[in-house]
Amino acid sequence: MLNITNHDNAIREIQLARPPVNALNLELLRALHAAIDNSVREGVRGIVLSGTQGLFSAGVDVPALLARDRTGVLEYWREFFSLCGTLARSPVPLVAAITGHSPAGGAVLALFCDYRVMAEGPYRIGLNEVQVGLIVPEAIQLALRRVVGTYRAERLLVSGAMIDAAQALACGFVDELTGVDQVTTRSLHWLGELLALPAHAMLATRTLARADLAEAYADLDALPLEDFTDAFFHPQTQAVLQQLVARLKEKK
Repeated sequence: MLNITNHDNAIREIQLARPPVNALNLELLRALHAAIDNSVREGVRGIVLSGTQGLFSAGVDVPALLARDRTGVLEYWREFFSLCGTLARSPVPLVAAITGHSPAGGAVLALFCDYRVMAEGPYRIGLNEVQVGLIVPEAIQLALRRVVGTYRAERLLVSGAMIDAAQALACGFVDELTGVDQVTTRSLHWLGELLALPAHAMLATRTLARADLAEAYADLDALPLEDFTDAFFHPQTQAVLQQLVARLKEKK
């Protein structure tokens, strides 16, 4: 599910590798969570989170989630938000190497990184949850607001917009565009330059700058996971998600 590569400057690349679309099922979330925890424990100085060419992650594995009962869905969301918390509180810098399309959950993972390099071209990114009947909780909205600003975040969230790479750069959703085959290379370059700075000053300043994000995830039990799970089982949400799965099956 993951490919792990160690690079110069004690940088570790964690590549999502769950064909065909790197959909985030419970097992992949747990594997990614463990890989990040292990990397920090082993003294890695920075992490690049990447996907495959043309696709970063298709987000939540909706068919798998629909097959779970309420307890199972709550377990899934708890793990998802726990992973977000780990990214938010990471003591080492993270870069999202967005190697292609990145809807919903894929975009969320990218937002929790320090820097985002995206493949230029026809690729799209966005929190399109509203389009499939899902609510975007405050803890995720915060992550987008602090990147693109309050008004732009509202427009993107309420419409569930998927924007192309050029639009994402223009509004600050991503920091840099490059050729699809250079996304990881540029991510490593940016992280290497950051790590060349005096470590104590850089890391302490980073901690202060990300304090709002870390605070939002300081207590997982304080997040409204029960309410979010209830919303998942709203009849309208279930109907839209079932239609989505049906369309996906038709494409196969």
